[in-house]
Amino acid sequence: MPLHQLAVTPADVSGERLGLALNAPAPVPLATCTLRHPDGSALVLGVLGASHVVAVEHSKGGFSEQVSCTARSVGGELPPRSTAPGYRLQSRTETHDEASFRRLAGDLRERCARRPGWLGGTFPGDDAALTALAAEPDGAGWRWQTWHLYPRPGSGGVVVHTASRWRP
Repeated sequence: MPLHQLAVTPADVSGERLGLALNAPAPVPLATCTLRHPDGSALVLGVLGASHVVAVEHSKGGFSEQVSCTARSVGGELPPRSTAPGYRLQSRTETHDEASFRRLAGDLRERCARRPGWLGGTFPGDDAALTALAAEPDGAGWRWQTWHLYPRPGSGGVVVHTASRWRP
């Protein structure tokens, strides 16, 4: 099942404190989904606390991206843009009003539950507390997007969106 209701308190509770770590050891994910590329490589999507890890398993070498509060101490803050050999990331943080935040959460939950290549994790206390990931092959590599939703009861919430690409 690609949408998991996780019975744990999220470890990351602030989108503003997220960091980015590349090729660093990551905690064991609470939920994972492995996708296969036509060339035989694999991409593992993982939900951490209210954050994520993505790992590429490829014959030409592996790669990983972790966006979490823990990643900040290993890598650095989550930048609007980041590049490394064969890799590109763009991120943005937005504040939504209550109605648009709830609509986005519902749409992402629906996509995670029904579409291939999607993984999501919801957290206790608020059905809009959600981490969602989506990935697909991109030429010889992969591209993926993530959404980290942090509710602010009665006043919407914060959404951190990332879009990444990796090629060998």
